[in-house]
Amino acid sequence: MSINYRASYASLLCASAFMIFSSSAMAQAGAPQASGLTRTMVGKADVSVPGREAVVAKVEVAPGSRAGRHTHPGDEISYVSEGEVDLLMDGQPPRTIKAGESFVVPAGVVHDAHNASSGTVKLIGVYVVEKGKPLATPAP
Repeated sequence: MSINYRASYASLLCASAFMIFSSSAMAQAGAPQASGLTRTMVGKADVSVPGREAVVAKVEVAPGSRAGRHTHPGDEISYVSEGEVDLLMDGQPPRTIKAGESFVVPAGVVHDAHNASSGTVKLIGVYVVEKGKPLATPAP
């Protein structure tokens, strides 16, 4: 059996370029973001519910910043990997979520996240949302 290393290398380069381009394009495709909040899309795929998709994003909230009051057209499931953040959901008391903990924000619920610390908060967000709608919409 002969292996064509040149073709394999070319295929690998093409796949890598596609992944870099796709990640960059998805990062640009998100909704407008509040100052101090960075949301970088790292994946998107259809789910078993018709008309919905899962979006995976790396989210960072800068020290002293707020995400800004907003909603999502579907559920947000997030895991805090570094730091701690104050989660403010309308109709609920504020909660402090620490590294290693997770939270869920139901579809359409107005919420905000405040980083009162001196370090950046990092989390992974999974959004199961309606296709074709902005990932986040500012709320009053």
